[in-house]
Amino acid sequence: MKLFAKTAVFIATLLCTIVPKLQAQSANFHIVPLPKVVRSTQTGDFTLNARTLICYPQGNKQLKQQATMLANYIKQATGLQLSTTTLAAQRNCIKLSSVLRHTNPEAYTIRVNSDMVFVDGASAAGCFYGVQTLRKALPTGVAQQVLIPATEVNDWPRFSYRGAHLDVARHFVTADSVRRFIDMLALHNINRFHWHLTDDQGWRIEIKKYPLLTKIGARRAQTVIGHNSGQYDGTPYGGYYTQKDIKDIVRYAAERHITIIPEIDMPGHMQAALAAYPELGCTGGPYQVWQQWGVTDSVLCVGNDKTLHFIDDVLNEVVALFPSEYIHIGGDECPKTMWKRCPKCQARIAAEHLQTDGRHTAEERLQSFLIRHAEQHLNQLGRQMIGWDETLEGGLAPNATVMSWRGEGGGIEAARLKHKVIMTPNTYLYFDYYQSADKAHEPEAIGGYLPLQHVYSYEPVPRSLAPDEQRYIIGAQANLWTEYIKTFKQVEYMELPRLAALSEVLWCDTGQKDYGQFVTRLQRLIDTYRLQGYNFAKVIYNVGVTLATDTTNHCIRATLSTIDNAPIHYTLDGTMPTTASPCYAEPLRISAPCQLRAAAFRPWGATHEVQRTFNFNKATACPITLLQQPHPKQVYGGATLLVDGLTASDTNYASGRWIGFCGNDLEAVIDLGSVMPISRASINTCVEKGYWLFDARRFEVSASADGHTFAPLAAEDYPALTEQSPNQINTHTLQFATTAARYVKVKVVSEHTIPAWHPGHGNPGFVFVDEIAVF
Repeated sequence: MKLFAKTAVFIATLLCTIVPKLQAQSANFHIVPLPKVVRSTQTGDFTLNARTLICYPQGNKQLKQQATMLANYIKQATGLQLSTTTLAAQRNCIKLSSVLRHTNPEAYTIRVNSDMVFVDGASAAGCFYGVQTLRKALPTGVAQQVLIPATEVNDWPRFSYRGAHLDVARHFVTADSVRRFIDMLALHNINRFHWHLTDDQGWRIEIKKYPLLTKIGARRAQTVIGHNSGQYDGTPYGGYYTQKDIKDIVRYAAERHITIIPEIDMPGHMQAALAAYPELGCTGGPYQVWQQWGVTDSVLCVGNDKTLHFIDDVLNEVVALFPSEYIHIGGDECPKTMWKRCPKCQARIAAEHLQTDGRHTAEERLQSFLIRHAEQHLNQLGRQMIGWDETLEGGLAPNATVMSWRGEGGGIEAARLKHKVIMTPNTYLYFDYYQSADKAHEPEAIGGYLPLQHVYSYEPVPRSLAPDEQRYIIGAQANLWTEYIKTFKQVEYMELPRLAALSEVLWCDTGQKDYGQFVTRLQRLIDTYRLQGYNFAKVIYNVGVTLATDTTNHCIRATLSTIDNAPIHYTLDGTMPTTASPCYAEPLRISAPCQLRAAAFRPWGATHEVQRTFNFNKATACPITLLQQPHPKQVYGGATLLVDGLTASDTNYASGRWIGFCGNDLEAVIDLGSVMPISRASINTCVEKGYWLFDARRFEVSASADGHTFAPLAAEDYPALTEQSPNQINTHTLQFATTAARYVKVKVVSEHTIPAWHPGHGNPGFVFVDEIAVF
């Protein structure tokens, strides 16, 4: 028995020695966003265990909060329960401080040796970002100890304004969900939360002087189904935040060094307010909280003095709730229709001498009058104004900061006028766009296509600005509009992991960015997403397909990839890929009609498969030359996209399957390689009237044997679209007598002048074209 007992004790002792080593995991500081400097040192590794203390300076309330947060982060990630203390421990301690000397107040350092981990910020905010870095460096999974390698991290952000926007007017989210959103932002080093609180479809903030704003304006009778289908769900919808809710949320954000910038959109997007106080509108009502999406003509009456008093009163209460330097007053998408026929507005135009000139209409100057009034009132309250880039129309308010959403043009103009600019172009930073071109497996979205890599590619500082103008670009922001986002779970899906790409755009220097390395580091961050239960988009695990048109060998080369090099199986005969299907090893050469289907296979299962259907004709994979250039932002795959054998299947014009022209026409010459008989040609066009995408007005085909002298073969004119014309893909085909030709020239004439019924009337429209087929 004694021998048995001694043996048992020996085995138990041995296990106690071995098990912690087996369970030990290592931290890794190559995280998202990537710190400026991560340097290995020779100071010895630190072992994090249950006896480790988190130390903070006595009396420092902010660092005490951060110590508690760090303890919670570590417990969530590893199961280790650490204590916090103000004692000056000398060993086995993570020490927080905010005395780092640095020109950037958000800078921090992390120094690891065998005894201590020092997290030192240039301010409490800097220390907070150091805590976030340490948190993300830790592995996830229950462990008795974690090895933190001897490392020195020196880090600071590139931009001072790192923003994320959430619209709660279209679809409301609870206060608890707003706090969860703030936690997501903190994880990604975002320091500004733009809270879109009011719009035509709902007023979400309690204003005590105007109680009907929430009693009436916060509730719509029903909501349109889908994309303004004309059918409604018949279900009342509403919700708002009390002033107590807002104070609690502002405090919660401040503890995470996030400033909330509220938006009260004016003078447009105000129909919910007009439903509550109809006397503020040009007609006096009655109005209802809007039940559909888009832009309504019902806007504030700027000629009414009550409107100006209303704005002042609302801003007074908003300023009292939000300590932010900036208050957002919108200024976007304000139709001037009512003002043109409103006697009060026209009287205001006359009284203020607001005249039409070569650049602005009198009504645009009337909007500028209201915006300036709001800005002056905010300035008197010690605050600054932010507005969307439409606030440039009619002349920019003197101290305003501009958010440029309609591309970068407004931001460039504002920077040249020496105004601060926050870039938020829809083509890169609208997170309500689809994350995948495979819409069938995606939740409903507003449209567009914004994959992770495109977000990551964004550069907020335009090259066209001179160095002294570039300093006015203070940062960028991603926007999430919620017309089609009904739940907070879907908010998470649309944000993640694109928010990770944004974090590197805003935090890292341009020279640090590398998409391939980013997706490798992203996988560790996704472990944290899983830990927090975030509903991130799994599309990042799908097979990526990169196509190259080989015009020399007349084939399409398909390169398949995954972010983690998971095995890919594919078929070319249209059957479903399985693990028994060919395993991808090198680019595929496609020279005949086929259907490519591919999926990645991991231990937890297969991804959604990707499909590409190739239809070959005489023009497929032939050299093509554009005689007129596409719009610079609508080039996508370039000219070869028109002869790559793929045909767009939907009107997602930003999917990369279309190429867009505006103000000029598509005119291209295709070299068939040798003289051959042809008798038919066709093109596809994408019609999305709301995005200014119109049908072709004319289609022409001509041919040549030598590439110099072209003879016309056929042409057809098409009528201008009407307001009732459907959004759809149109196929245009020209047939002609069989002709021997080597070179085929096609011309697709765009809508040079948008019709009067459209909000963009008078401007050139886009024509988006896909595959050119020749038979």
